[in-house]
Amino acid sequence: MDKKIVLSGSRPTGNIHLGNYFGAVSNWVKLQEEYDCNFFIADWHALTTGYADTADLRKNSLSLAADYLASGLDPKKCTIFLQSLVKQHSELFLLLSMNTPLAWLERCPTYKDQLANIKDRDITTYGFLGYPALMAADILMYKADYVPVGEDQVPHLELAREMSRRFNFIYGREVFPEPAPLFTKSKVLPGTDGRKMSKSYGNTISLSDTPDDVLKKIRGMVTDPARIRKDDPGHPEVCSVYAFHKVFSEDKVDDICAQCKKGEIGCVACKKMLSERVAEFQTPIYEKRLEILSHEDTLIDIIKEGSAKAAVRAEKTMEDVRSAIKIGF
Repeated sequence: MDKKIVLSGSRPTGNIHLGNYFGAVSNWVKLQEEYDCNFFIADWHALTTGYADTADLRKNSLSLAADYLASGLDPKKCTIFLQSLVKQHSELFLLLSMNTPLAWLERCPTYKDQLANIKDRDITTYGFLGYPALMAADILMYKADYVPVGEDQVPHLELAREMSRRFNFIYGREVFPEPAPLFTKSKVLPGTDGRKMSKSYGNTISLSDTPDDVLKKIRGMVTDPARIRKDDPGHPEVCSVYAFHKVFSEDKVDDICAQCKKGEIGCVACKKMLSERVAEFQTPIYEKRLEILSHEDTLIDIIKEGSAKAAVRAEKTMEDVRSAIKIGF
């Protein structure tokens, strides 16, 4: 039987951090064993908010590809491609935008949120408003059965589903299937300051961080603010370090919790234990991505080969789309 098709991607706006890894990429690595997986570098999407500063776009795209590979994505098992190298995405984006109601775009949760919170850039552009149509084009292009998402991302996927239904209805053909959300178990990591891990907050630990940087960041992590002396009873449920232990020290997390509550382990010792566990996981990935980036030509070849493979599939879809619309000769 043919494998079900999975599509997902990331914007090259910075390196993958541990929150990204455990929230998405680690699951992608598992999915490639079971599904027909397509993972892309969304460089056009990066322009929706970063169109005015593209100096690092090429470097960030290569870095993201290296993150993918170092994390365990295998181009022999999945298709890794650069969005802008598959020109059919722009054609489908254009055609979808012709029949997408403006109200659908304006009600998008991310549109409203970022419009309210991003004050250092002018994002009142057509591209930013229309990015859900580009996102839908990315998904529908490969007639994806599933899109790996978290619960908070379902409204964005529903827009793609609505665009699929509307296109099929208007042109009287079942060109696109309705992509379904694929909910996968993920581990949640807070930022080093206790907030959501985010590049915009500057509270991340990235796959690209040197071992020394990782150690410094762990030493500076926020712990229980009510704990003054190391023998004071702690409250691990409010501690970022403990949240990391639940991911990196699963074999010892119950003991760590009990010792913290009894004041039998101090924050310094707890952080030292954590730094050893994080280093055991992160350092091999860090070293592997350095090796990958040191052979840039090979990395570019992998991206180009994946993009060429994606373009063949994309053109087949566009033939169906053009035929349904009755455009071209």
